[in-house]
This record gives sequence, C-alpha cells and structure tokens, in this order.
Amino acid sequence: MFLLATAFVMASVVFTGGRVQRLATFKVRASWLLVLALVLQFLTMSAFPNADRVLLGTLHLVSYVMAGVMVFLNRGVRGVPTIGLGGLLNGLAIAANAGTMPASPAAVATAGLASASGGFENSAPLASPNLSFLGDVFAIPASWPVHNVFSVGDLGIVLGAAILLHFACGSRVARARLVARLCRWC
Repeated sequence: MFLLATAFVMASVVFTGGRVQRLATFKVRASWLLVLALVLQFLTMSAFPNADRVLLGTLHLVSYVMAGVMVFLNRGVRGVPTIGLGGLLNGLAIAANAGTMPASPAAVATAGLASASGGFENSAPLASPNLSFLGDVFAIPASWPVHNVFSVGDLGIVLGAAILLHFACGSRVARARLVARLCRWC
C-alpha cells in the first residue's frame, strides 16, 4: 500500500513540475537505520512469523525506535516531522499492544483480509486493544486492487512523504507561498 501511495505522490511531483532527478543529490542522515528497520520488520513479519511472539513484538518495536532515531536526525528536512508524527502514533499503538498494531474487526472485514494465521502479525484484531483509535481503523475495500487496512499514523507518514518529495524535487506545489508557509514546521 505504501508503494502505491509513493507511486501516486511521485506522479503528482512530476505532474506539478518537480524534477525527480534532484533526489539523486538529496542527503539523508543515517539512512542505514531506516533500511535496517525495514529489514527487521520484514524478518519479524515474513521470515519468522512463528517464532516467539514476545521476541517478534519486541523486534517490531525496536524497528520503530530505529526509524525514530533516523527521523530525529533528519528533523530539519521538510516533511520528516510529519512522517515522525505518523510513526510515533503507530509506535504508540503498537507499544500499547505488546508489539501488534490493533486492527478494527470491521476494517479487516471491509478489506476482505484473512483471519489470524496463528503466527505473529504486525496488525491484527485484538480481544482488548489499547489505543484502538490509533490502530488500523480505516480500510480500502476488498473490491479494490490494493485492499488493506491502515491507521491515522499511516496517513501521517504518507502525507509527510508527499511533503518531503515535493520539496526535495522542487515542484510547483512546494514553491507555492501558502504551502511553503504551512509546511515550515511540517
């Protein structure tokens, strides 16, 4: 889902006169932390889903801490604070639920997602979720090609990535005075 959102944002950057080749010179501090966090998430969710749930939940949280450090180091880049806020909201929901993002049963049903596999899941309906309003409460319907559930934190991450990419690529959206003023702190 994030890949599709990124593709849509990149198309909007190009459509509004942004130069994607500017990303080649865009500097990000400690990008290796984000790469390592994503690898860790992949391993916990895909490679070893039947390992110890406490260990996998802890590793899931550690991946958010690693990404948070990278966000902190890049907090001066437009869009990164918004990405960080989205990640923080997701991290709070995950931490409050022992490493699993709580998913709304209604959202899971709307998205047509399969029920629990018995192994570790990064997002799942929980019996008594904490901070459930920060969980995966929104759904892309099953009838759509990329059906899934998502959270308000996910929306923050995508919005922050859109801001970052528009400013990094110098699109007309980023050059608009109102947008530049509004995004001074985002």
